[in-house]
Amino acid sequence: MALLSPYPASTPLVERALARLGDSNPDNARLLATPGVRERVAQVALASEFAIETLLRQPPLLARLLGEDGGRFATWPVPSLSIEQRTEWAAILRRHRAAVSTRLVWRDVLGLDDVAATLQGTTQLADDCLQAALGALEADFASRHGVVRDADGCMQRLVVFGLGKLGGGELNFSSDVDLVYAYEHDGESDGPRPLPAEQYFARLGQQLAKLLDEVTADGFCHRVDLRLRPYGNAGRVAWSFAAMEQYFQREGRDWERYAWQKARPVAGDLAAGERFLETLRPFVYRRYLDYGALDGLRAMKAAIAAEVARKELADDIKRGPGGIREIEFLVQALQLIRGGREPELRGRQLHPALEALVAAHQVTPQAGQALARAHRFLRRLENRLQMLRDAQTHALPTDGDDRARIAAGLGYADWDALRAELDGHRQRVSGEFAALLSTRGRRTAPDALATYWQLLPDAGDAGTLAAAGFVEAGNADAMLRDFARSPGVRALATGARQRLDRVLPALLQGAVTATQPMLALRRLLDLLHNVLRRSAYLALLDEQPAALARLVEVVGRSALLAERLATHPLLLDELLDARVTGPLPGREALMEACSAIDGGDDTEATLQALNEVRQALSFRIALAQRDGRQGAVDSARQLAWLADGVVARVLQLARQEVRAAHGDVPAAQFAVVGYGSLGGEELGFGSDLDLVFLYDAAPEAQSDGPRPLDAVRWFARLAQKVVALLGAVTAAGRLFDVDVRLRPDGAKGLLVSSLASYTDYQRARAWTWEHQALVRARGVAGDAGLLARFEAVRMETLARPRDVAKVAEEVVAMRRRMRAELDRSDAAQFDLKQGEGGLVDLEFLLQALVLAHAHACKPLRTPRDTPGLIMAAQACGRLEADEACRLQAAHTALLGLGLECTLDRRPRRVPFTDALDAARAAVRDVARTHGLAFDAD
Repeated sequence: MALLSPYPASTPLVERALARLGDSNPDNARLLATPGVRERVAQVALASEFAIETLLRQPPLLARLLGEDGGRFATWPVPSLSIEQRTEWAAILRRHRAAVSTRLVWRDVLGLDDVAATLQGTTQLADDCLQAALGALEADFASRHGVVRDADGCMQRLVVFGLGKLGGGELNFSSDVDLVYAYEHDGESDGPRPLPAEQYFARLGQQLAKLLDEVTADGFCHRVDLRLRPYGNAGRVAWSFAAMEQYFQREGRDWERYAWQKARPVAGDLAAGERFLETLRPFVYRRYLDYGALDGLRAMKAAIAAEVARKELADDIKRGPGGIREIEFLVQALQLIRGGREPELRGRQLHPALEALVAAHQVTPQAGQALARAHRFLRRLENRLQMLRDAQTHALPTDGDDRARIAAGLGYADWDALRAELDGHRQRVSGEFAALLSTRGRRTAPDALATYWQLLPDAGDAGTLAAAGFVEAGNADAMLRDFARSPGVRALATGARQRLDRVLPALLQGAVTATQPMLALRRLLDLLHNVLRRSAYLALLDEQPAALARLVEVVGRSALLAERLATHPLLLDELLDARVTGPLPGREALMEACSAIDGGDDTEATLQALNEVRQALSFRIALAQRDGRQGAVDSARQLAWLADGVVARVLQLARQEVRAAHGDVPAAQFAVVGYGSLGGEELGFGSDLDLVFLYDAAPEAQSDGPRPLDAVRWFARLAQKVVALLGAVTAAGRLFDVDVRLRPDGAKGLLVSSLASYTDYQRARAWTWEHQALVRARGVAGDAGLLARFEAVRMETLARPRDVAKVAEEVVAMRRRMRAELDRSDAAQFDLKQGEGGLVDLEFLLQALVLAHAHACKPLRTPRDTPGLIMAAQACGRLEADEACRLQAAHTALLGLGLECTLDRRPRRVPFTDALDAARAAVRDVARTHGLAFDAD
């Protein structure tokens, strides 16, 4: 709705404007006499001399604006620029720009548009003028020089990239437009006067800038700034994509990452422009948490601050303290830090990007709302300053009348009231921006440790380490001297060395507080060796004390996590990921994270990306387990779900490769079944996967590709491919080791079984222990129809009536043989898996109950996981409530101890304790109650 102005509409200034408008045209005079129109025009006259001048120059415009009657904003079509009108192009574009800009003033002042709509309208106007002007010039060029064609004869067009606020779709009212010219491929034009591509497009771009920028009797259309191209004014006007890509790879600077973050193709070959931006994405958004982006931001801010001080721009609402630029830089910096890992943060527009940062917990909701309000306020004020006389200004007026007009037009009682609200917004913005750039990661390390480190390797006193708390100070000193002498440390650039000099003493101070200081120090130095080549990781630890403290804690308490951090420094990002301390993803989210990996036709890239996702998610699960934020049962289940997602994505990849070579087998199906800990959803950290492969196809089926295979060989090839891809070594490591020995007939059997042969085997030839294994078997990937039929076979097999005494006899015999071969318990330590009363005893107990009683108790046939089987056995009356409760507690305790061992890279053997004895006793007592004496006594 329109704001009522406290500035009198009958002031001489407004009256003169209305009089001039009425005197200039009888139609406008009649309109001004219409009730309500005079008041509306008076509001516009108060806010914009430019709008009144345009209405005077284009008399029909007032009726057109009034004819919209406050409806929704709709784009006005750009007048056509024909070759016959060549001399009129500039005038046509300038009149169009003035008319549409006046319409934007009209709608803003009368409250018909909010600031977002005004910025969008200004951007659309620039896009329209650029596209119309370029189209006309391209036709003119083609008539004289032909069109540029590449080596394959394909036509090439100029690509006009809009940077800054034009690229972000948030152009202010009287802004210049930041443009960069490029083209996809080199070549030559095919006309009577041919030109090489660079010269052709440079001339075309120069004429485009002149057509828009040159001041004529009708003013200008858009001011054009070409200085953001590579090398600025010293660089060529138009660049090939290949040359630009090489430039950014070799010489791209931090400020250019910020500039190209908002880049958008705005005219010419838009599709080619988008393709180039996709190739440029790794330059803008790094694959890791990029706290190094803050260095570039600090440098830009320092340069702006110097300019503000030099030119006395404290009242510049764009560049001054707490101004528009600080909000933009704050949001862009957070986007650059995290956008490589989180695509949802890569938006070009400020407000959606700010909302995404709030959703990702990188900005608090309160700060996000305050910044959004400040930005809307500042951009609206900026537009009003420029609308007054169509001037590219961001400075607050010093003239009293101008101040009164701006304040009144925005609905304030006076300038002081507006200034008070402005100062409040700027103060909040300054505070948030200062917090981002503060040297919060640069906590002063203890002076003695910092001095000691900087004196290494040739000087320094090991006594400093002893004074700091290192018991084995001599050994620690030797390790640190070796590290200081290492080529990686000696080769560090100045900035990276300064970061290391701040980080390492802080790590020493943290390591000395660890449970095992020397172990923590050794692991930390191993990690530092691997991150020295990647300055962004040093930047992360330097800028974020929370990450540094978390690192010391993690490596001191978990060998597995320390090893993974050292091997895959990308996981350092997880130490600061806000999601780490929140709820962990469920099965669907874990599956989606894996299925979303798209490496195109590059198998190795797909596997590497998939492994990075697996590493990050399993690391997150491990941290939750290590911190006690979730129990062992939940962690093991999530690891199994994650493995499900990995296997499903690898199966897709394997199918793709086999199909490419051999075609597809029509009307055939394939399934992957997980056995053991995968099937029972109790996977550990670093566990391998027990897999069985099934297929179903017509007996004579063959694949339909150029090199056809019969169904057996086709599916064998597919299964082999799945196993090979899961075990393939990439830069991110391997996904999983696979064990396929649980297939029918074990190592002697075929790698892949038809459903018919699998069914026959389970009915006629499988041993009791194989039916035990089937209790935990679960379909994890493949065709839904075949998975359903596997489930039917499993249910049928488990439901078969059996002699209870014989089941107990065979289960006990098998368990005793296994213990004799595998139990590594001794007088001091207990084997959590194979020891008496351990996890395998519990599994065998539950499997025996299923085989003995599932025929009469259907709920026993469904669960695979230990907690679910215990609950089902209790529901069927096969376990007493007290027994079930004791077994659940025992399972939780044993599984938790096992995960703790694997987290610290220790064998699953632990000292005897009262709690362990209670868990073992529960398993042993319940097993004996049910006739299962697994101990040899």
